[in-house]
Amino acid sequence: MADVTLSAFSRSSPADRRWWASAVFYQIYPRSFADGNGDGTGDLIGVRQRLDHLVELGVDAIWLSPFYRSPMADGGYDVADPCDVDPLFGTLADFDALLAGAHERGIRVTIDIVPNHFSDQHVWFQQALAAGPGSRERARFIFRPGRGPDGELPPNNWPSAFGGPAWTRLPDGEWYLHLFAPEQPDLDWTNPDVPAEFERIVRFWLDRGADGFRVDVAHGIAKEPGLPDMDLSIITSREHGPHFPTAADLRFDRDAVHEHHAAFRRILDSYPGDRMAVGEAWVRDPTRLARYAAPGGLNLTFNFELVQVPWAAEAFRSAIDRSLHAMSAVGAPCTWVLANHDVDRTATRYGDGPAGLARARAAALVQLSLPGAAYIYNGDELGLANVDLPDEALQDPTWERSGHTVRGRDGERVPLPWSGSRPPYGFTTGTPWLPMPGDWAGMTVEGQTADPTSTLNLYRTTLQLRRTLPALHGSDFEWLDAPSGCVAYRRGDLAIWLNAGGASVRLPDGELVHSSATVRNELPPDTAVWVRS
Repeated sequence: MADVTLSAFSRSSPADRRWWASAVFYQIYPRSFADGNGDGTGDLIGVRQRLDHLVELGVDAIWLSPFYRSPMADGGYDVADPCDVDPLFGTLADFDALLAGAHERGIRVTIDIVPNHFSDQHVWFQQALAAGPGSRERARFIFRPGRGPDGELPPNNWPSAFGGPAWTRLPDGEWYLHLFAPEQPDLDWTNPDVPAEFERIVRFWLDRGADGFRVDVAHGIAKEPGLPDMDLSIITSREHGPHFPTAADLRFDRDAVHEHHAAFRRILDSYPGDRMAVGEAWVRDPTRLARYAAPGGLNLTFNFELVQVPWAAEAFRSAIDRSLHAMSAVGAPCTWVLANHDVDRTATRYGDGPAGLARARAAALVQLSLPGAAYIYNGDELGLANVDLPDEALQDPTWERSGHTVRGRDGERVPLPWSGSRPPYGFTTGTPWLPMPGDWAGMTVEGQTADPTSTLNLYRTTLQLRRTLPALHGSDFEWLDAPSGCVAYRRGDLAIWLNAGGASVRLPDGELVHSSATVRNELPPDTAVWVRS
């Protein structure tokens, strides 16, 4: 089992024991990061072999998406055994070796915890199926009789986030709730067996040396009492990834979630090393979002505002302002996100092609200059865009559940290109689990390392400056006046400008410290700069 050597983490600010409050986390989707055994699927051995890439990038911590035993009905988020490693990704010994290797390099390791549901192959659910209606085993999940004369209708009208109804009927007539795929039955957190089991799971990984957790569907683990019908007109669909539910969406953001997160926090605080948890809470109201990171709650909660806003100055300013004010009110840092495994890649959202990449580079300079923590999704540092995969390659459950109308999230999960000029670009010696495009020769880590103007080198420089510039430490923040189409703010003696408009503007006075593209006397469109005044 890996040791936790706190002295190794020299890259965090010594003035703030709360290392996570300003850390840069790097999300690794293990299946797509690096393949260490040549079977075409990324694994923990591959992650360990590529740790030096993260050192050179300059991140403080990694977040590993699920690597647990799973039938992989939803990319590993259908967990069959949350205290073991799926053979697809390796062994517990491989996890321990990865943890030790990261800690030796001063990188902390956080992992996913999935408390809303288990896999239908988890021993608990298999026991529930065998035990029948009214049993203690079924009480751990949300089983209900159906409506209608013969119980042939679902218990309520809730839809699944992946399409179709959120209920599946068993041969014995009972229905069970699954807010996601049928292979992901929801747990009943009002049953004391459930929080007790998750305390065991959390302690298992903390005892091995994990530094914290990302709490999946943090806004979903408490259900509206009585499970009443909801107004389906409030639900909007999206082609890719999740969306912000409204306050009227009875499936999410119920007040009772916070007592469960407080229990997580008490466990974390009982361990040395300032362990932490960040919540994945898709909540539209910033004030309600802030409750997830209020005193006694989770340490951080993702601010998805920047994921949602269009490429426009006022939209960026409003999103940043709302987030800063809401989190300040509860004494919590903001946690800035531009992309993850559930949403279109940044360059794609901003228009694809050269314009999309230029905007993604500029947005990175904004994200990494804001006060608080930040999360980078693997491949962001390469400027990758979504891949338009053929129908037969799609594996996301939304593709089937939607009747082949929603393509799902596979496009942002294509494996990373490391080297060479043709697929699989050093990712594997086998066949990648998702096909890689033939035009990524210029996007590899190897190729971009040699190019001083590359997106990879932009990220490396940005993260180095973030660590070394005193202006970017602490929480100082002040809005500046800016021309139409621009956003500007001050951090200490540093002014950050983003031109999201269609015309160049005069470059602000001062010393140009950093820029997302070449600038001379003017700030071009789709460009950000850091200027010392």
